[in-house]
Order: sequence, then structure tokens, then C-alpha cells
Amino acid sequence: MSEQHPLPPTGSEAASPAPLAHGFSDAERAAVYRAIHERRDMRHFAGGTVPPEVLERLLTAAHHAPSVGFMQPWRFIRVRKTELRHDIHALIEQERMRTAEALGERKDEFMKLKVQGVLDAAEVLVIAMPPGREAHVFGRRTLPEMDIASAACAVQNLWLAARAEGLGLGWVSIFDPKALAELLKMPQGAHPLGVLCLGPVDHFYDEPMLQQERWARRRPLQDMLMDDAWTADN
Repeated sequence: MSEQHPLPPTGSEAASPAPLAHGFSDAERAAVYRAIHERRDMRHFAGGTVPPEVLERLLTAAHHAPSVGFMQPWRFIRVRKTELRHDIHALIEQERMRTAEALGERKDEFMKLKVQGVLDAAEVLVIAMPPGREAHVFGRRTLPEMDIASAACAVQNLWLAARAEGLGLGWVSIFDPKALAELLKMPQGAHPLGVLCLGPVDHFYDEPMLQQERWARRRPLQDMLMDDAWTADN
């Protein structure tokens, strides 16, 4: 069963109050919310290709993400060599085994999950943080991790744009970052943040894969929302 999400009303279902001055049309607004709610972290791909003009649109969308102090900390490495894909796949499999051991009693359950699509996706991109990030102080003096938060915004833009284009995207973070940096010949101070698998899919999951596989469930928004002070249990 598909997840149920409160999409904004359109057409005859729209509420009577006038839209805000700078708001999108009902159809445009519904499309934005649809992309958000139907985005999935994909692991199953159908091969094929991503047309160059589409890939450029997606990367342009990523590059238009917000960033703290306008530092733009994202760098994308397009993995085109088959041999290099196999090397990255092997790194992920190594960490998959280590993660399974660390999970203890959930090891067998974890090993049944598909955690990557590196060998199946039409495109593989590695998002990395560049060296010299310590020079960006604006917005990071007390929260240096905001460079990672900014790069995550770029991935989210890419994810939503990919969904709108009918393409799946999966963010893989199960790898040894030092080993991947060495494999991709990254300079000292650069840091890989994710392996992004991108391409056509046979279908999108009806719900997040880890929820579909009963690994975890999305918690209610109300559990995450507080007024004025911390009142939640965790």
C-alpha cells in the first residue's frame, strides 16, 4: 500500500482563501509536493542511460542548492569506467560486511537488504567535499558541520529533480571514506560524502525501502515537533 501524504488541494478541491502573493499555481505547487513525497532512496535499477541534457539539468539543480556562507562545498565525480565501478562496489561490500557484524542480532536481517546499485545504475556520481573548507568561517565558526549540511541540500535538489524526470537515485554511504578518497585520487583534505546511483528504474517503491522491508518506520511528525522548549522523550 502506498504511503498517504497530505498533498495540497487542487482544482475544485482547493480551499477558498486566496493564495499568497508569491505562491505557485495549484498545479505547480502540487507537483513540488508530489516530488517530495514520492522521492525514494532507490537500490534497484533497470540499466539504460541518462541523456546528457537530462544529466546536465539534474546537476544544475544540485548546483543551485543553498549553502552556508555561499561556500558551495559540493564536488561531483562522474564514474564512467566499468573497472572503477567494480572497485567502488567492492569497497561498499567490504563495509557492508563490517556493518553487519556491528549490528549484532540484526546481522542476518541486514544482509537481506540491497544496499547499493553501483553495477546496475545508468550513472554513478560521487559527491565529495573539497579541501580548504576551513577557510569558510561565515556560518561555520560554531557549527563547522554546516558544510556537510549544505552538500546534503545539493543531493536533495538532485533527488527531487531526478524524481520529476522519472529517474531513480540512491545515496550510498556504506564505504570507508579514506579508501574511496584514495581510489578516486582526491587531494588531501577532500572527503567523499556519498556514492549516488542514478538512472531508470522499473518502478518506484510504494514506500521507503527500509520501511517496506520492515527495518524501520517513519515516525509521526507530531513526535518531532515541540513548542518553545525540548519536551520530546528523544
